[in-house]
Amino acid sequence: MNDVKRIVVLGSTGSIGKSVADIVRKSQGRLEIVGLGAGRNIELLAKQIEEFRPRKVAVMSKELAQELEPMVSGRDVKILWSKEGYNELASMASADLVVSSMVGAAGLIPTVTAIEAGKDVALANKETLVAAGPLVMRLVEEHRVNLLPIDSEHSAIFQCLQGYRDSMIKRIILTASGGPFRNKAREELENITPEEAIAHPNWSMGAKISVDSSTLMNKGLEVIEARWLFGVEPEKIDVVVHPQSIVHSMVEYIDGSVIAQLGIPDMRVPISYALYWPDRMELDLPSLDLVNCGPLTFEAPQMDKFPCLGLAFEALKMGGTATTVLNAANEVAVEAFLTGRIPYLKIPEVISKVLHDVGGQEMASLDDVLRADALARLKAQEEAGLLD
Repeated sequence: MNDVKRIVVLGSTGSIGKSVADIVRKSQGRLEIVGLGAGRNIELLAKQIEEFRPRKVAVMSKELAQELEPMVSGRDVKILWSKEGYNELASMASADLVVSSMVGAAGLIPTVTAIEAGKDVALANKETLVAAGPLVMRLVEEHRVNLLPIDSEHSAIFQCLQGYRDSMIKRIILTASGGPFRNKAREELENITPEEAIAHPNWSMGAKISVDSSTLMNKGLEVIEARWLFGVEPEKIDVVVHPQSIVHSMVEYIDGSVIAQLGIPDMRVPISYALYWPDRMELDLPSLDLVNCGPLTFEAPQMDKFPCLGLAFEALKMGGTATTVLNAANEVAVEAFLTGRIPYLKIPEVISKVLHDVGGQEMASLDDVLRADALARLKAQEEAGLLD
């Protein structure tokens, strides 16, 4: 990659966005940030504006935009807000690549906007494909753009697939750390606190993703994402628990060969691969020490203790908007847990009830997705007792 690649970062103040910023700093001018999208953390956004000099930024509301304005006075930057602002960022004419790392279903519409504008997308927002996988992949093909995975597992699969045809794939094997409660008995999970649930043993992630990892819903969402991203049927996707997080995922081919991608657990590796693809970036990270990293172990996921993974497979089989419903119900349930409104074990109960009550409808358009999302959120709020 010899030319400068100009990027927009949606979710610039989150954990992925901050790692993207670190990679841009070390890119020696090969990467340039032209747009930044944040949520409420305007203090950090102001610092990012000062450092990277983007042409446009967007925040969640007009009120936040007004707060930000005096913080960046004198800078030649256009401040946008709300959905319209994120969409304007996602379709910037000067951008070559849009990093989609907004948390949750909020990232769906800006990602679709970027694809429709002919932009390559580096995708960290797995909910985009969970909520609307068939529609998004149809748009990717129609607009002939590249959808590059940032999730460590999907990046690993993407790397293992380089140079091979889809017809050669026997199965995809997603690895899971097992989360912080892998060795706890089910009865020990009854009094789990949010602080315990967000303390991931291997990765530094945001609160919502960390809770998803602890329930194995994160792996369920990744199964759904892999189904659409790589065009494989659900029965060709397996999950194994690998507590060391050294093998990031694997692909088995029809001749029995298994190709794996290994590395230290650092998100800068998959992020830099997505930003530099088809090249690689030299990173100042320690090499993987195979001699001293300890035994690498693999085990089957405990589906009875962590039912969210099974619910994800079930939603895939139901088809249509069932995965949209699953994702929306999960977002509501996790937020209710993080704010102390429901106990930890209530999370899968809420999701299961909403999934089976709402089910899956035809997914012919983005409107179908948005309707299913709204209905599932309402039902989940009722089930979680948030509307009392």
